[in-house]
Amino acid sequence: MLYIGVDLGTSAVKLLLMDEAGKILQIVSKEYPIEFPHPGWSQQAPADWWQGVCAGIPELLSGFDAAAVKGIGVGGQMHGLVVLDKAGQVLRPAILWNDGRTQKQVEYLNQVVGKEKLSQYTANIAFAGFTAPKLLWMRENEPELFARIDKIMLPKDYINYKLTGVHCTDYSDASGMLLLDVAHKCWSKEMLEICGLTEAQMPALFESADPVGTLTPAVAAALGLPQGVVVCAGAGDNAAAAVGCGAVGDSRCNISLGTSGTVFITSEKFGVDRANALHSFDHADGSYHLMGCILSAASCNKWWMDDVLKTQAYADEQAPITPEKLGENDVYFLPYLMGERSPHNDPAARGAFIGLRMDSTRADMTQAVLEGVAFAIKDCLEIAQKQGVAVTASTVCGGGAKSPLWRKIMANVLGITLQLPQTEQGPGYGGAMLAAVACGAYPDVKACAEKLVKIQGETRPDPALVEKYARRYAVWHKLYPALKPIYQEMEG
Repeated sequence: MLYIGVDLGTSAVKLLLMDEAGKILQIVSKEYPIEFPHPGWSQQAPADWWQGVCAGIPELLSGFDAAAVKGIGVGGQMHGLVVLDKAGQVLRPAILWNDGRTQKQVEYLNQVVGKEKLSQYTANIAFAGFTAPKLLWMRENEPELFARIDKIMLPKDYINYKLTGVHCTDYSDASGMLLLDVAHKCWSKEMLEICGLTEAQMPALFESADPVGTLTPAVAAALGLPQGVVVCAGAGDNAAAAVGCGAVGDSRCNISLGTSGTVFITSEKFGVDRANALHSFDHADGSYHLMGCILSAASCNKWWMDDVLKTQAYADEQAPITPEKLGENDVYFLPYLMGERSPHNDPAARGAFIGLRMDSTRADMTQAVLEGVAFAIKDCLEIAQKQGVAVTASTVCGGGAKSPLWRKIMANVLGITLQLPQTEQGPGYGGAMLAAVACGAYPDVKACAEKLVKIQGETRPDPALVEKYARRYAVWHKLYPALKPIYQEMEG
């Protein structure tokens, strides 16, 4: 039996074909554009996602028996607002997770409704990227379109809707909408009322590995697949990546260095970060997790390399950063190129290089970018550790995890062992695993992960280097508070 995993990312959709033993047989990627109509805004056309899936699946199956495909699972970018009218047509471009237009609505939710009530209703407070503030923004700024909303969904749910005709979501992805009662796994009536919504507009809720339907006849014919292919509910990209890296069960950790960066800590028991700096979400294995999210991670390195240095030779740029330079860099970088979520919740924050001198080199600045992202991840991990969550090791995935240098910096900044999964395909692999569970190939998500996920190598911290980076982090950690008033003045 074969399974298709879909990673619906911010810049591309990546599709993979997996057999029952977990071997990846084929990978296809289809890129699509992002629109930035105003500074701080970020949106996409859902039709581009669907076009990528439709073009990618036949190519993915080239040379394989399409009749052997039994299931499809989608892991997708979280928080994006997709709205349809009664005819099933998309009303406006999807407002993405890294969009910062909702500062006014976030302030209303956190200050007027109140963080305490939001935490009571949803286990979380409002962040600019979440879905509920986007709906409030739409109600205020696009009232005619808002009045026409018949269905609300998240990006990966739109793909499932197009595949099956079923309006659904899963608990892990729904957790990031600020509309779900995470503890009780149901829509929050209070939040729906605050946003002027009805439960009829919301998707049906499923566990990630639950089957939600099969392909419609028209879609099956168009994709060259059997109509009986099962589509599972899927998961938010971070939960799907955690599954794909084996971070299931209790007290496991996965760090993702993708466009954004996340620290994902699993728990069999529901819990809330008392400071509301970390998200408290449902997990794709049926349990829960705490998550810290920085909005710019590998995208910082991509910006620095592609847009500033005008080079694709990432490894060549990192080559001058030799071991003796680690923990010795006087140049610091704040990675807030799209504002920041965890732990600052500040859409007005901006990126910055600090500490430049006449003898600062190109390599120093490249190193600062890598270290700045690692320090931002440490911000999130420290919050969890201060609450008694013990993290001594973590799997690591995402494009940034391919760099041995970055893994070494990250392990020593965090002071933990980083484990690199043998199959490093994050959300797509997790999606395929969820599809295999939905089709009965494995009894549950944990059993599937224990069977399929293998570790190919580890990066262990060096105590002397950990100490050096602790001193550097102490300096770096003071930079955002010092610049925050200036950010606010710049925003004004």
